[in-house]
Amino acid sequence: MTRTLAIIKPDAVAAGRAGKILAHLESEGFRMTACRLTRLNRLQAEEFYGVHRERPFFPSLVSFMTSGPVIPLALEAEDAVQRLRKVIGATDPAEALPGTIRALHAESKERNAIHASDSDENAAREIAFFFAEADLFSL
Repeated sequence: MTRTLAIIKPDAVAAGRAGKILAHLESEGFRMTACRLTRLNRLQAEEFYGVHRERPFFPSLVSFMTSGPVIPLALEAEDAVQRLRKVIGATDPAEALPGTIRALHAESKERNAIHASDSDENAAREIAFFFAEADLFSL
């Protein structure tokens, strides 16, 4: 079993889709090892998404991620990072395969319902950003 991080983004939380997304993740075999409802401030969002700092979409990404509450989740499954990337679908919901979280719940490429770690190394860093080791449980 490995861990990865998902974040249910402000658009999905505001639209009341968080429960459906959590149920989808559980139905795909992911186990939640930590979860919280929080709101990122600008500095936190800039730090978390710092890898994109030089990209033209960085300011709008920070603005979006601070626009409302988010739900970070530490998830556990076999090959968790790659499995989650497959389950959420392409960044642009118009390109996401049917039945993926983004195909079902995302509004647009920018308001795409969920974040997922893209590597095991980033998953470890991202989980530690939101959760202390004592917050993580294995069921």
